[in-house]
Amino acid sequence: MSDLWGSRSVVLTGGAGFLGSVVRRKLEERGSARITVPRRSDHDLTQRDQVEKLFAEADPDMVIHLAARVGGIGANLERPAELYLANLLMGTHIIEEARIREVDKTVLVGTICSYPKFTPVPFKEGDLWNGYPEETNAPYGLAKKAILVHAQSNHAQYGQRFTYVLPTNLYGPGDKFNASVSHVIPALIKKFVEAKESDASTVEVWGTGNATREFLYVEDAAEGLLLAAEKVDAPEPINLGTGEEIRIADLARLIAELVGFGGDLTFDTSKPDGQPRRAVDTSRAQAALGFEAITPLRAGLRTTIDWYTAHREEAEAATL
Repeated sequence: MSDLWGSRSVVLTGGAGFLGSVVRRKLEERGSARITVPRRSDHDLTQRDQVEKLFAEADPDMVIHLAARVGGIGANLERPAELYLANLLMGTHIIEEARIREVDKTVLVGTICSYPKFTPVPFKEGDLWNGYPEETNAPYGLAKKAILVHAQSNHAQYGQRFTYVLPTNLYGPGDKFNASVSHVIPALIKKFVEAKESDASTVEVWGTGNATREFLYVEDAAEGLLLAAEKVDAPEPINLGTGEEIRIADLARLIAELVGFGGDLTFDTSKPDGQPRRAVDTSRAQAALGFEAITPLRAGLRTTIDWYTAHREEAEAATL
């Protein structure tokens, strides 16, 4: 366990969210850091003056920036401008205020959506700039890449210290199950639970089912992020993942089995698949952080399904 945290003041943006709430708990378990979690009602991080106010109040030694506007393919298609601008502005203001106030270290979280549409699998960090992202992911993914460029530029010109991690698709208890923002795992869990309850004979899955994804349990992701905060001070991005790839069709069948849905699956090929394949090279995380994901997909899905069925109103309420 690192003694880095001590009595530090840490600003944890997005600390009430899906990943952030787990990071906060793990921070509290690590030591006596004073943690400030800004809420949108008090600090709109897309506004420069609100970020200045936050830093003046918290006087942080470290910033962990997890706040983001996110969604699945549906949200990406419906609100691309909002997702691009909000994420770009939040990252820009956080990085600049951390530089101006000489915050010791800034931890930034990118997205697997930033990789080019046709990236050789497994994705290596050096491939990040070898093409344009998949179109439905591009606005969000490019905003996150711009934040990396900003941090790297500040590091080169001003010596600003930061670390930047690229988690693959996250899932787990606390995820968002509202259809307007949910990603593939919560969307499928919700569909199969409802289909079982209604005795439906079929469940429709978006796309061909042939696209692949890699999924990282939220507890593992939070641990990797804090290891990066503790151990890394370098401008190169670091993938966080399991290195294991699964077809969406196989994922859907696994979730159906775990939920206990015995009907058929159909695939709506008029809907987009998104990026054709996703799986990351985790060798840099292993070498730099000693990080290795420990939660098998089946076990993580089982825990996520159990959490959803016990907290459905809470799970389906989140829309941002």
